[in-house]
Amino acid sequence: MEKKLVYFLCTGNSCRSQMADGFLSALGSEQFEVKSAGLEAHGLNPRAVQVMKEAGVDISENESNVIDPHLLNRATYVITLCGHADEHCPVISNPNVVIWHWGFDDPSKAAGTEEKILAQFRSVRDAIKVRVEAFVNAIK
Repeated sequence: MEKKLVYFLCTGNSCRSQMADGFLSALGSEQFEVKSAGLEAHGLNPRAVQVMKEAGVDISENESNVIDPHLLNRATYVITLCGHADEHCPVISNPNVVIWHWGFDDPSKAAGTEEKILAQFRSVRDAIKVRVEAFVNAIK
């Protein structure tokens, strides 16, 4: 059976889409082909890597990518994780793709002490994990 391609999109493919990619790869790799990208490639955020490692998921080898039109049009599911990507996602010519928007605050915009910033990253990470787990359970 061919795996369904899930394409997570965000503005910079540095935090939220990387977290979603990491969780779905860890929880559903036998069922899904998982990719992530951004409208731009901002590089992998080290705090995202850190908080994902705390959750037992290693995304340190992931790369920050820009949206690939071929993957976009081959995807079974396109899931945007921020309003900017939702509003500016390229046109998808695949009439069978399922497009969802899961809006999460951008943890890279958090301010304050390092502990407050990491708390925001952990909060977003945990919320994304809940959505990914629900997705895996719903699609079985």
